[in-house]
Amino acid sequence: MRLFSSDLFRNFGIGFVVGAVLIVGGRAENWSGAVASPAQAAELNAGTSSVPAPAAEFVIAPQEG
Repeated sequence: MRLFSSDLFRNFGIGFVVGAVLIVGGRAENWSGAVASPAQAAELNAGTSSVPAPAAEFVIAPQEG
């Protein structure tokens, strides 16, 4: 009988997978509140056809000199 036989590693692997599935399955019901809903794009106003320009302090311009 060998101390580290392939059966030992296989059984540890199977136990690890089964344990992980049990933990994930037990905590799955708590995840529904933590997952955010998909993002929704804002709708454009029907009467506005122009796009607002960014403020001057946010415009990146090359420096002279």
